[in-house]
Amino acid sequence: QVQLVESGGGLVQAGGSLRVSCAASGSTISSYAMGWFRQAPGKERDFVARISRSGDTTYHASSVRGRFTISRDNVKNTIYLQMNSLKPEDTAAYYCAAGDIRGSLIVRYWGQGTQVTVSS
Repeated sequence: QVQLVESGGGLVQAGGSLRVSCAASGSTISSYAMGWFRQAPGKERDFVARISRSGDTTYHASSVRGRFTISRDNVKNTIYLQMNSLKPEDTAAYYCAAGDIRGSLIVRYWGQGTQVTVSS
């Protein structure tokens, strides 16, 4: 069992940057591929980025590619999402996920989410 807790969300102006973190407990995240998803009000939860167990492979959704970067620190049992050049359409609750990669990230555990709001 893995417990995931996100932090670092907040309000930022368009064009700004923010880094959200996800701290894991209960198990080491090195056993899992990890990822970030987001959900805007009234919309489905969408994939944002994923990273392999070792951190040597990452994949980002086309909507964030070149602006967002996922990373992980297996010693700190934490993953990160660095978000640059933020746009109002990036406003959403951001969720951390742990699971396995079989083509896509198959999620086994979810965090509770952290809100990111980008003002225009």
